Amino acid sequence: MAAKIIVGLIALLAIIQGLMGEAGHEIVPLILVILGLAYAAVAVNAEDATAYLVVTLAVGGAAGMDVLSNIPGIGASLDAILDQVTTALYAGVVTVLVLRTINRLKA
Repeated sequence: MAAKIIVGLIALLAIIQGLMGEAGHEIVPLILVILGLAYAAVAVNAEDATAYLVVTLAVGGAAGMDVLSNIPGIGASLDAILDQVTTALYAGVVTVLVLRTINRLKA
């Protein structure tokens, strides 16, 4: 249940920040990072995070290439939203790294 709430908050904040553009609040990216860290801790198995990491790389690559900007009219806005989602996903990668490192040190 917590994972669903976190995903919903990430989606909501990504839409808000993406649509506000440069005039967006500076605190929203920080909240996205914190939510990304929390999501990975709650919903991702650090020892079997392959699917999460592949999706993160794919979304990050799509955001980096601005693929949605090619859609006339709304593409730039969609791409800005995708950039914000990528922020949360990349933060989750850090959680996976830390949890895997802790697990390795325990063994």
